Amino acid sequence: MHVVLINPYELGRQPFSMATLTAVLQQAGHRVSCVDLSRESLQPETFEDAGFVAISLGMHTATRIALEALPSIKRFAPDAGLCVFGLYAPMNANLFESLGVRWVLGGEIESLMLESVEAASKLTSLRSKQSVKLTNVISLKKQNIPTPDRSKLPSLSGYAKLNMPDGSEKTVAFAEASRGCKHVCRHCPVVPVYNGKFRIVPVDVVIADIRQQLKEGANHVSFGDPDFLNGPTHALRVLETMHAEFPQLTFDATIKVEHILKHAALMPTLAEYGCLFLTSAVEAVDDDTLEKLNKNHTAEDFARALGVLRENNIAMAPTFVAFTPWTQINHYIDLLEHVYAQALINSVPSIQLVIKLLVPKGSHMFNIDGFEKLMQPFDDNTLGYPWNNPDTRLDELQKEVMSIVEKADVSEADRFDTFVCVWEAAHRVADRNAPALIKRADDVVIPHMSEPWYCCAEPTERQLAGF
Repeated sequence: MHVVLINPYELGRQPFSMATLTAVLQQAGHRVSCVDLSRESLQPETFEDAGFVAISLGMHTATRIALEALPSIKRFAPDAGLCVFGLYAPMNANLFESLGVRWVLGGEIESLMLESVEAASKLTSLRSKQSVKLTNVISLKKQNIPTPDRSKLPSLSGYAKLNMPDGSEKTVAFAEASRGCKHVCRHCPVVPVYNGKFRIVPVDVVIADIRQQLKEGANHVSFGDPDFLNGPTHALRVLETMHAEFPQLTFDATIKVEHILKHAALMPTLAEYGCLFLTSAVEAVDDDTLEKLNKNHTAEDFARALGVLRENNIAMAPTFVAFTPWTQINHYIDLLEHVYAQALINSVPSIQLVIKLLVPKGSHMFNIDGFEKLMQPFDDNTLGYPWNNPDTRLDELQKEVMSIVEKADVSEADRFDTFVCVWEAAHRVADRNAPALIKRADDVVIPHMSEPWYCCAEPTERQLAGF
């Protein structure tokens, strides 16, 4: 069967899941085509004779884009069985079923995808495919993961680059050493699917995948694990093997504040093996919010973790959920003060100052007593439960900061200048005089990806072009 795999968006990275599925399906004798909508548009000829189309919903933004693209996909592949997979697939199963999707897969999906394709191949007509009862399956079964096949994807050179402080750039390989997470942060989209479990990708598969991307010109690896130190022994084996074969290779990863502190003794080793920076979901600097999100760290822990990394010449790229239903204006100003005082302005993409808590279906945020009273009815257009802050000034501030950041993104404004605009806006809302800010000599530019947009950002016009 001809299978078309579609990736709407994955932070400008060449997607790992598409490559593993390509390998699995081709080994079983199926013909595979891939479309990465972050780098190319839908073309009718791609879908010629397609019997099955599977769309990756690994992110909220990707899901929004998929909904926009679905009418064109159905027009180009009218006889194909439709499937969605990834973190945001199970939670939006009913919506996609109403749009003609019959296979919804989550978790460890390689074997599920093969089973779904082979089930669809036995159906001889569009009517029979449309009459299939919705298959909504989450599997955490360990997979036999082959070496990913990236040959069907756009060239690695066309994806996001790593911008270095000296103005140079690195071509980025994207790898995964594990999937899922053993932690249950309430706002995280991984939790409803993996529920505190994680699965490793075999070391030889990780290295083979890195090796093939280096042949395509990569000289930096970005590990996409939800938390690279969920399994520290496995992570170190990956790094040891990678460094032994490619000693000049640099990398970045995502690691919780909690794990940075727990495994502080490993940070010199990470630095030795080429770690340039770590992304860490700090989320807030007030302990009440951190407790609600079940982050298992405090604002003081954030400062300590930052110190541990800096002692080892590893930069931190913190992420934040700047606006929540219980955010007060003093909380937001306190967040800005932390970013400034810790010399992090150049380490924080401006979009991080805008992020508003996303509450999708199945969110563990509803485990907080009374949380449902803060939410409005689910919105199929935004794929979330809308909410307003009791202090309407915060909602207006979020919109103003979004406008500031969007204009800065278009004009490629300096991060410090953008931060000052946000700083002044926040103090104006609080009816306070904004203290003057000066560029700190210790606020150095750190390596950063050329596409800093995150999963709960609105799809851009460019992302929605072509369908």
